[in-house]
Amino acid sequence: MIEQFVLDNLNTAVIALDQDLRISYLNHAAENLLDISERRSHSQPVETLLSQASLEKDLKRAQSQQQQFTRRKASININNELVTVDYTVTPVDYSGISVLLEVHPRDRLQRITREASLIAKQETAKILARGMAHEVKNPLGGIRGAAQLLERQLEDSDQKEFTKIIIEEVDRLRDLVDQMLGPIKPPSLKELNIHEVTERVVQLIEAETGGAIQFVRDYDPSIPEIPADRERLIQAILNLVRNAMQAIQQHMPLSDGQIVIQTRVIRQFTIANERCRLVCNISIIDNGPGIPDDLIENIFYPMISGRAEGTGLGLPMAQSIISQHKGLIECESRPGRTCFHVYIPIAQ
Repeated sequence: MIEQFVLDNLNTAVIALDQDLRISYLNHAAENLLDISERRSHSQPVETLLSQASLEKDLKRAQSQQQQFTRRKASININNELVTVDYTVTPVDYSGISVLLEVHPRDRLQRITREASLIAKQETAKILARGMAHEVKNPLGGIRGAAQLLERQLEDSDQKEFTKIIIEEVDRLRDLVDQMLGPIKPPSLKELNIHEVTERVVQLIEAETGGAIQFVRDYDPSIPEIPADRERLIQAILNLVRNAMQAIQQHMPLSDGQIVIQTRVIRQFTIANERCRLVCNISIIDNGPGIPDDLIENIFYPMISGRAEGTGLGLPMAQSIISQHKGLIECESRPGRTCFHVYIPIAQ
């Protein structure tokens, strides 16, 4: 039906309620907002999914007075989380439907604004990092060549040891600069099961830690294959999971640490001002100490790290790889719970 097609492609969450204020219909945006399918929600009382006293009053007023009501910046409890929304309640009389509830999450608009700022900062950082990397890389070749020429002219093995140190340190700096530049070639996209990537990452970290850290897999098996470069995507997710592991390792025994890898499908999601019909969401959640407030806004900049021995390149490289897949990484953190959300369009 054309009406359902239109409703399912709206960004606005639309919830149809019967005379008893039980759910009769959810569009895709509402399913995504409430994190429940239309089938599972059918005939449930609306207050079990959307809890707020003023909302219940407005729904009953709309029924009794046959008037439309709109409320701005209302805080509604959705899945035990307070979400700021605008909502409109409209009385109707159609095929057993008594009230239409339209919900506009303001948090989502704030996320889009924050995302636009994040992308702009990352582009600036990328340009600065590439410029600095090229300026550093040029003299490194000259230093290495001079050290090699000097080594050939030296006969004293002790003096040759110094030239060897110069060459090794130049090579180390060159590798560091290459990491700052990141992959230059565009990714080779092929259809890929995202769980093949996450399982490979878990396997690598378990080998690195001797299986000391606990992994919890919370996978959605219905996620279709996504267009991705397998090796680069493994590197990006590995950087995020290793970052979580190292944060845990700094503050507690690895055996007390837990990393949750969660996968979900999100519908009608906006990335870089472009609406994507379907997006694959990979979340890496750890029970580490959290990211300090003074660092969290800058963690995707090169050379920014909360660890003394860290290079500050893992997260920027991961973000660069995901952006090559037309995606985005976001982070939210508090003590005891840090979550990196990776969003990749399923159809590009």
